[in-house]
Amino acid sequence: QVQLVESGGGLVRPGGSLTLSCEASGFLFRQYNMAWYRRIPGQKREWIGDIASSGIPTNFHDSVNGRFMITRDNANNMLYLQMNNLKPEDTAVYYCNARNPQGSFLWTWGRGAQVTVSS
Repeated sequence: QVQLVESGGGLVRPGGSLTLSCEASGFLFRQYNMAWYRRIPGQKREWIGDIASSGIPTNFHDSVNGRFMITRDNANNMLYLQMNNLKPEDTAVYYCNARNPQGSFLWTWGRGAQVTVSS
């Protein structure tokens, strides 16, 4: 059974940093491209970035490019999202998932990690 468990969310001030983790199980993690998504209150869930199965390359939505970084640890089935220079508009619930070449997510969503950026 596939499980995706996000953690590391919290409250952070504008300009601050936060790192989210995603623990994946139930599938051959190292064989899949992985992605981070977020759902801003009142909006649909959106893709914000992804990472190839090997760890290179990564791609990002324009709204976070240059501020966010994605890494992965294939030995431990872990995915990470390093978020820097956070803005109030980054406030959202963040999710991880596998992503196929067509851009579709593959697995049932986890609970996500709440990130709140506020002074």
